[in-house]
Amino acid sequence: MVDELIELREVAESDLPTFFEFESDPEAVHMAAFTSENPSDRDMFLAHWEKILANPNVITRSIVRGKAVLGSVLSYEESGRPEVTYWIGRQYWGQGVATDALTLFLKTVDTHRPMRARTAKDNLASIRVLEKCGFGITEETRGFANARGKEIEELEFEFSGDK
Repeated sequence: MVDELIELREVAESDLPTFFEFESDPEAVHMAAFTSENPSDRDMFLAHWEKILANPNVITRSIVRGKAVLGSVLSYEESGRPEVTYWIGRQYWGQGVATDALTLFLKTVDTHRPMRARTAKDNLASIRVLEKCGFGITEETRGFANARGKEIEELEFEFSGDK
């Protein structure tokens, strides 16, 4: 199964229970750090995704391999600038899924430049993904991480499309 290619497709409502499972996993939540206040609140999660899917300015994709949903990737505007975020189910970590999905996604949103991304400074796997995809660190900041209940160091990245 690992040899199968991943694909991106429009997010379907039927993907949301899988996304919820991934995004409420305690280890993944800790790693992501900057999450909702209560990642185990299904109603809050569904309301959040309802807003995402209703917003025509947000580009959302499900990451799939065969019939399996592996995660999501999306782009939205933050302070008037495009930003990308992704979430991969923990069982798919270490398989190149995030790198492949982000590479594909950046090709589909190639007019949205420069693209920004952010991650907790200690999220080494996400840092590697972003760097492999051509993002460079632009700033180190601090922000409150709901998942950790405290302020932590965060890295901001930028991708111009010029690899």
